[in-house]
Amino acid sequence: MDFQGKKVLIIGAGKSGIAAADLLTSKGADIILYDDKKLDEAEVLKKLSPDFKGSIISEKLPEEKIGNPDYLVLSPGVPIDSEKVLKYKDKGACVIGEVELAYYFTKGKIVAVTGTNGKTTTTALTGALMKLKYENTLVGGNIGIPYTEICLNSSDDGVTVAEMSSFQLDTTVTFHPYISMILNITPDHLDRHHTMENYINAKFNCTKNQTADELCILNYEDETLRKKAGDIKAKICWFSSKTALDNGYVYEDGAIYEVNDGVREKVINVDEMMLIGRHNYENVMAAVAAARFMDVPMELIREGLRNFKPVEHRIEYVDTVKGVKYYNDSKGTNPDASIQAVKAMSGPTFLIGGGYDKGSEYDEWIESFDGKIKKLILMGQTRDKIAECARKHGFCEIEFVGSMEEAVDYCYKNAVSGDTVLLSPCCASWGMFKNYEERGKIFKDLVHEKNRG
Repeated sequence: MDFQGKKVLIIGAGKSGIAAADLLTSKGADIILYDDKKLDEAEVLKKLSPDFKGSIISEKLPEEKIGNPDYLVLSPGVPIDSEKVLKYKDKGACVIGEVELAYYFTKGKIVAVTGTNGKTTTTALTGALMKLKYENTLVGGNIGIPYTEICLNSSDDGVTVAEMSSFQLDTTVTFHPYISMILNITPDHLDRHHTMENYINAKFNCTKNQTADELCILNYEDETLRKKAGDIKAKICWFSSKTALDNGYVYEDGAIYEVNDGVREKVINVDEMMLIGRHNYENVMAAVAAARFMDVPMELIREGLRNFKPVEHRIEYVDTVKGVKYYNDSKGTNPDASIQAVKAMSGPTFLIGGGYDKGSEYDEWIESFDGKIKKLILMGQTRDKIAECARKHGFCEIEFVGSMEEAVDYCYKNAVSGDTVLLSPCCASWGMFKNYEERGKIFKDLVHEKNRG
C-alpha cells in the first residue's frame, strides 16, 4: 500500500494513534493527528518520531484545516459509526483501523488472538512458544504494544502474534491471519457494539479472509462458537476443558492432552505450570494448538509452558501481608473474566469490584461466589447496580469505598491469615483510572506499602 503524499486523518492520539502516525511518517504520508480531548502539543511531539511533519489538532475538528482526507485511521476507542467518521466516509475517505494499517506492512505468518477473555495471557504464551522455534517472533496489538509499532520489524521467516479486540477487528478489511483463535464469546462492550450480534460479528472478522489450508482454533465449550463454526473456511481445531474430543486438545484429570483420531499424548500436567485455573488451561490449549500447527516440537512446548509466568494484571500474585494473599486481576473488566478469577481462588476471599458501566449484567458473577466470597468491596459508577444485584441473590456482605486506597485499607484491617484479597473489578477502569494497567499498578503499590508497614 502506497501512502506517499496521501492525506491521512488519524483519530485518537493515544498509544495506537502515535504508533500509526510514526508508521505513516516513515511512508511519506501527509498526516493530521486528532484527538477530541485537549492535547498539549509539545508533549505529543515528544512521543512522535522526530521526522513527524504533520498537524496536531485537539478538541474541535475544523473543516478548513482537514479538507478531504484520503484515509481515516481510527484508534480502537473510536466507534466506526461516530458522526466524525461517517462525515468523512461520505466524502470518500477510506476508513481503516490501526490493525488494518499494520497488516499492509506485515511480513511472515500472523497469529490473531481474540475472544472476550483470556486474550492477553494466550497472546503472551503463544508468542513465548513460537519464539522457541522462530527467532523473529513479534508480540503486539491489544496486549499493550500497538501493532503499528512492531509491523515493520516483521520478516518473511518470522511470526507476529497479535491480540485483537472487537474494537480493532471492527475496522479490518483485508486483514488475513494464518492462524486465528477465538477463545470464547460472552456479552461485553455492548455500549459500543449495541447488539450481541454486532459484537460476535466483530470477533469473527479475524476469520473472514482465511483459506482452507489455514487454521482457526475454537473453544468447544462455547455454544456461540459451535454454532458459527460452519461459517469458517479455515481448518478448525477444537479445545475443551470439559468434553472428550477425538481430535484437538482436552483438559482432564489434571493434565492437558493432544488428541489425534482418538489417540492421546500428554502435553503437560497442569501442576507443572505457574498458570492456575481452568480458564488458563483453556488458554494453554489454544496456544499449544497454534505452536503445533507451526511445527514447534512438543518438548520445546513443554519447556515453554513450565517457564511461562502469568501476565501482569491477570490473576497476578502480588504479595502476602499478615498471612493474607493478594491477587491483581485488574484486567478482569467483564463478568466472565471475573468469574474465572473467583473460581481460581482456593479459600475465603475479599473481592474488590466495580468501575465504569459497560452495560453488563452481574447475576452470573454473583452466583459464582458459591460461599467463597467473605466480603464484596465496591467502588465506581457501578457499585450501586452491583450491590442491588448481589442483594437480589441473597449476598449482603457489601462495603462501599470511594477509592482504591480505601479498598486496600479495608481489606488490610479486616482480612485474617488464610484469607485472600482479589482485585477483579468486573468493570472497565474508565472514570477512576486511565486504564486497567494504572488501576492494577495502584493496587499493587498499595499492597506493597502495607507489607512494608
